Amino acid sequence: MNNKSKIYVAGHRGLVGSAIVRMLNKKGYKNIVFRTSKELDLRDKFAVDSFFAEEKPEFVFLAAAKVGGIVANNQYPADFIRDNLLIQTNIIDAAYRNNVKKLLFLGSTCIYPKLAPQPLKEEYLLTGLLEPTNEPYAIAKIAGIKMCESYNRQYGTEYISVMPTNLYGENDNFDLHTSHVLPALIRKFHEAKENNAEFVEVWGTGTPKREFLYADDLADACIYLMNNYTGNEIVNIGVGEDISIKELAGKIKKVVGYTGEIKFDTTKPDGTPRKLVDVKKLNLLGWRATTTLDDGLEKAYNWFIENEFTKIN
Repeated sequence: MNNKSKIYVAGHRGLVGSAIVRMLNKKGYKNIVFRTSKELDLRDKFAVDSFFAEEKPEFVFLAAAKVGGIVANNQYPADFIRDNLLIQTNIIDAAYRNNVKKLLFLGSTCIYPKLAPQPLKEEYLLTGLLEPTNEPYAIAKIAGIKMCESYNRQYGTEYISVMPTNLYGENDNFDLHTSHVLPALIRKFHEAKENNAEFVEVWGTGTPKREFLYADDLADACIYLMNNYTGNEIVNIGVGEDISIKELAGKIKKVVGYTGEIKFDTTKPDGTPRKLVDVKKLNLLGWRATTTLDDGLEKAYNWFIENEFTKIN
């Protein structure tokens, strides 16, 4: 890509897409196109075809997806598999028919088997059963990976697939019922501080370990790979380190400035004991994450106060 290349970011309002737009702007790429979901329904093949024929983007970041937590995945499995398959299929096929130079497809680490060894290596894909709660979403993402591979093989396209670890940052979801653990804890500790609550309750024992990547680092990695990687093999994107939920809660408590107690509700589920991606391939390609968890939490908390907490209240 050069600074005149026409770049389409699908899903530009989400956590990932918005980070990619910010990073593209920061790096001097100014010819960026996007549409809101009201302006362009990516599930509508005719609408997607018309958009590509009109705009003729040269590069595509496919960050658009229907996403949600365990509850949403359990309640709406048909929506998750249908909508994601439609979005991916429409964009990937339109990109091919409109001579897009390169496309980057964003998957998820939920594509890996539930019982895969840790850390998760790229070659573990399709070696075992998936986590049942998000199987429809994971299967849609695997289909996207295989679609990119198949178009490359049959049509000589340059479509690459990346698998990010757990993300956080600007434009995250801070809803206590549907968000992931990190943004949920930021909101819980902030509200406890505001209300002078004696303690904050955290689900489980606090012993499970998770890896967290700041969204702007993911965006930087995606742009780096768009410019420096071509191949059919998927690439994990992460930091290569994890932290226990107990340690994470302690860090967020400190960032927020909450002085009460942390109580762990051991009647609630812990989930998977550990989820860490192997980033050797990414590091060998020449990219490493630069945002520390402490710095990222400060940024995420400040964004929450300035943007989300005012809306909530």
